[in-house]
Amino acid sequence: MISPLAYVDPSAQIGKNVTIHPFAYIDKNVVIGDDCVIMPYVSIMGGSRIGKGNIFYQGAVVGTPPQDFKHKGEDTIVRIGDNNVIRENAVIIRASAPEHETLVGDGNFIMQAVRISHDATIGNHCIIGNGSQVAGRSIVGNCSILASSVIMTGHIRVGEWSVIQGGCRFSNDVPPYVVVAHEPASFYSINTKILQHNGFSDTIIKHIAHAYRIIYHANTSVDDAIYRVEQQIPQGKEIENIIRFIRESKVGIIK
Repeated sequence: MISPLAYVDPSAQIGKNVTIHPFAYIDKNVVIGDDCVIMPYVSIMGGSRIGKGNIFYQGAVVGTPPQDFKHKGEDTIVRIGDNNVIRENAVIIRASAPEHETLVGDGNFIMQAVRISHDATIGNHCIIGNGSQVAGRSIVGNCSILASSVIMTGHIRVGEWSVIQGGCRFSNDVPPYVVVAHEPASFYSINTKILQHNGFSDTIIKHIAHAYRIIYHANTSVDDAIYRVEQQIPQGKEIENIIRFIRESKVGIIK
């Protein structure tokens, strides 16, 4: 159902069973998949590619031009997957250049007044809390949680299954499976409760905890800590993920 009080550009591609409420704005060069719901006063701007089963609440804006001085008005893309919830006044900005995309995966819950900047990547099944900001070219891994009012500066990463507690501001990478807290933001613990709840075995959780005791409490360099992790802990998918994430870091991990 498309309300006659909504504006939908004739060139926009609208899927089956899409509900567009009064006073929504759907721009040209937009694709919206099946079973989406667009609430009143939502703006879906040019360059938006939206999958199936998404819900956009009042005042959300998707595909707004990037706040990047290098952007010269080119057509660029923001791509959103399936079954996401985008709450009131959230803003998702399209990419800064045609060769890039802003990406939001599947099954995410993006809360009120969140801002996801140009070229950022949000994985699958993440929660981005009220008022949090993900700056340009940053990456949030699968199943991670940013609580309310988190500020994530540009060009950094949050590893999968990590939690950033409310109000944290950080400019270094957050490795997988950890909880970050305090100001300045720092390593607090591993994400035990959520890992247990999602079926990680006690053995795997113990191995993760052992790895981070070495990395954060062995009073040695990060390179030496990673070497010790390789030598002392049975190698499985999770430990390999931690090692790879830290070795690929360009800005270093949080302290």
